[in-house]
This record gives sequence, structure tokens and C-alpha cells, in this order.
Amino acid sequence: MENLHQDTADLLNQLIEINNDRIEGYEKAISLLPEEGNYGLQDVFEKYRDQSIQFKNELKPLVIREGDMPTEETRTSGKLFRTWMEIKSAVAPYTVKAILESCERGEDEFKKVYKEGMTKHAQTSSAILSIIQSQANLQLEAHDHIKELRDNIDL
Repeated sequence: MENLHQDTADLLNQLIEINNDRIEGYEKAISLLPEEGNYGLQDVFEKYRDQSIQFKNELKPLVIREGDMPTEETRTSGKLFRTWMEIKSAVAPYTVKAILESCERGEDEFKKVYKEGMTKHAQTSSAILSIIQSQANLQLEAHDHIKELRDNIDL
């Protein structure tokens, strides 16, 4: 039983990490947006950043309930991706389309982590899996919105 609690806490902390990545990714995207002609994307990015803050706030008490402490870390791959975005934007100004493409890649990674987590941890309580599935569904809507914006941007 103790292993199940630790496995569940580990899963929840992985999800917190990907949410931390998503928060930092959207912060980076906001900082790269041009002042003019950003198509109102700052509001969109803030909405999805805030969504991940909400997701984290839902997950943290669950980690504690499983007997562990919530992480404040991000994933190594997320840190590397944001560094790459910084280097690329320093060399050539980021276009709105390129920013949206980067956001979509981040949403793809988020989706992958949630899907793998639910598959590998199917023995987790149904109440926790329900919360995770609800978050995954909301994130899928965000992913599809970002993809639609990317596909329809005229740049």
C-alpha cells in the first residue's frame, strides 16, 4: 500500500512539473510577443498560464494527502526548450507564428505526460484519476485552440 501512495505522489509531482513548465513556457511566450500586432495573444497565453496555476493548486493537496511534498521543479526538457527559445529570439526576432508553434509543442508535451501518467498509473484511485482526466480534457481544448490560432495566423 505504501508503494501505491508513493507511486501516486510521484505521478502527481510529474504533473505538477509539467504544469510548472507550461507556466514558464507561457511566461516566456508573453515576453516574446511584439507590442503591436500580437493578435490579442497575451490574453490567451495568460489564460492558459493561469489554467496551469489552477491545475497545480488542485494537485498539491493530493500530493500531501499521499504523504509527500509537492515539487516546485520543472522538467529538464522544459528548461532546455525555454533556453532554446531565448537563443533563437536573440538571433532573430520571433514571429507570432513561431511563438504559437512553440506553444503548441509545449501543449503536445503536456498532453503526452498526462496520457502516459494515466496509462502507467491506472491503479490510482478513481477520484484522483477523475481530476487528472478533467485537467487533461481542459488542456486538450487549450491545445486545439493554440493549434487553430497557429494554423490561421497570417504571418
